[in-house]
Amino acid sequence: MHDISLTALAALCVAAALAGWIDAVVGGGGLLQLPALLIAFPHLPPAYALGTNKAVAVVGTSAAAVTYARKAPFDVRLAARLGLVAALASVGGAFFAAGVESSVLRPLIIVLLLGVAAFVVLRPHFGHTGGGTVTRRRVLAAFAVAGVGIGFYDGVLGPGTGTFLVIALVALLNMNMVTASATTKVVNVCTNIGALAMFTWQGTVLWALAPVLALCNMGGAFLGAHMALKRGSGFVRAVLLVTVVGLVGKLAYDQWWA
Repeated sequence: MHDISLTALAALCVAAALAGWIDAVVGGGGLLQLPALLIAFPHLPPAYALGTNKAVAVVGTSAAAVTYARKAPFDVRLAARLGLVAALASVGGAFFAAGVESSVLRPLIIVLLLGVAAFVVLRPHFGHTGGGTVTRRRVLAAFAVAGVGIGFYDGVLGPGTGTFLVIALVALLNMNMVTASATTKVVNVCTNIGALAMFTWQGTVLWALAPVLALCNMGGAFLGAHMALKRGSGFVRAVLLVTVVGLVGKLAYDQWWA
């Protein structure tokens, strides 16, 4: 591992813990963790930050998934099948990560996130109740959007993946926010494993640093999952909106001012 000061290491640990908390509640922890890694190692290719971020995130999302599985009712089989499709897509995304211009993707993601924020604000009951009949067409759409589309995005770029998954599952499968967050954790574990496998093969993971950050991320994930389960869909919805606004701000800064 390249030399890193204790101050920078402490800042990375704090970012990892906060990222784990956000990921466990609604997803989007990469909003904090990935920029922190890029700042800490400005002279390394971005692929190292992406690879190390996956090595850390897979531990936190696994911890959150276990916590949700013990206390929140959700369809584990559906989550696992979605996760398998998303994992395969994320491997493809990670393979193409080095050749994709993020400057092309960012404006599209910003527009999508702004639309999501407007939808959630204008639909105050979105994700509060859940339930209702889910048709086969909706299930197939969920596999296409959440599995293939978002899985590929997670491999290519990553930040906001959990947020996109929660919104897709609520909108397409009529889940409430807590159930969607629980399902998302299983899917996100799979996408992280898929992308991490590719980054490991490419040799772009800082393995000396990842375990330390992973422990901090796991602690934040445990706390976030317990808070989401205790406080319910309203709390998750509020964190979702804050995360979306933060993600839009970060992407806009990277696109036009960085």
